[in-house]
Amino acid sequence: MRIKKISAAAALLAAALLAGCGAGPAIEVTVTPAPTAAPTPEPTPEPTPLVQTVRFSATGDNLIHEGLYNQARDRAGGEGYDFTAAYEPMRDFYAGFDVNWLNQETLVNDDYEPSGYPMFSTPGDITNALYDIGFRVFSLSNNHSYDKGAGGIESSMAHWAAMPEDVVTAGFYDLDDPTANLTTQTLNGITIGYLSYTETTNGLPTPADSKYGVIYLDERDVIEAQIDALRPNCDVLVVSCHWGVEGSHTVTDGQRDTAQWLADAGVDLIVGTHPHVTQTAEWLTAADGRPCFVAYSLGNFISAQAQADNMIGVILGVTMEKTTQPDGSVSVALKDPKLYPTVTQYEARYENICVYPYPAYTDEMGAAHGNFTLTRDEIRGVLEDSIDTQFLVLE
Repeated sequence: MRIKKISAAAALLAAALLAGCGAGPAIEVTVTPAPTAAPTPEPTPEPTPLVQTVRFSATGDNLIHEGLYNQARDRAGGEGYDFTAAYEPMRDFYAGFDVNWLNQETLVNDDYEPSGYPMFSTPGDITNALYDIGFRVFSLSNNHSYDKGAGGIESSMAHWAAMPEDVVTAGFYDLDDPTANLTTQTLNGITIGYLSYTETTNGLPTPADSKYGVIYLDERDVIEAQIDALRPNCDVLVVSCHWGVEGSHTVTDGQRDTAQWLADAGVDLIVGTHPHVTQTAEWLTAADGRPCFVAYSLGNFISAQAQADNMIGVILGVTMEKTTQPDGSVSVALKDPKLYPTVTQYEARYENICVYPYPAYTDEMGAAHGNFTLTRDEIRGVLEDSIDTQFLVLE
């Protein structure tokens, strides 16, 4: 008998019929499986860009008055100076960034006796606390750079040169060759260049016997030469400007003109210091269409000044993002700049000076502030009156 191939369904039906019939000839059934589809080939993945980021912070004037170094001496028990407690409340904040920048308002060394206003010199032990809390970049060009003459410059530079290798500074330059040894730092594949300038040195001229000194903001030919030398070697160019009017929340026409000139010259980020109070921030558009962000004044970080507004500062936080396309093209952008407020606290007679993030500051602390009271609402009012609120982080 010829064997007939049938489907599985037909086979089941035939079996049922046979079961219901009497004996009969056996029928051989073969089931043919349904054909399987050919596997779909995996698509070749498209090349993806490489995105690298650096979380960057910049902090305002670290202004070391007599009360600060006296309390640090007392806390060290006669063995140097311990500044740690003054900065401790900020530790967790700085841990959230890849690199932290600071305007060091006073000379730092151990060759001169400590001194406060008006001719500052700060014990070298302060850098132990600053390094420990997370700072790695220090701007040294300001109106107090020449407070101790050529010797102060030399001693301060020697102190910074002895810091760990991951510390960089900007602000004192070889006056015979100002484009030599410009400062760069590379983190997470992004190279940042740093320049630092001041508007004034309180009428003190550059010491005649000093090889190193500051570059003034009106020396535009020198600044332009430094930018031209540094710009090809960095992804992001950060410039510090020590400028403006002390105690004024108002940005001057000179600050705005200088900021636009720097943006046009190739700068990406401008960090303003010196007024000891907060001023606004904004995006600028450079002549070539690039965006440039400027914070005109971050105010004080810590000090023993006597006015309530001097207790209020902000820290700039921004993400630097570098994108490398599969074809090798590279773009760099600054993302989401924000200003995070801080408050300096001290008690009567300038005791227990300490800096806090605004969210940790309470009205009870403000009621115990030396010289005046300070409430959270008053602090908020100063900030909202002086800074574009789109950049403020108050919680």
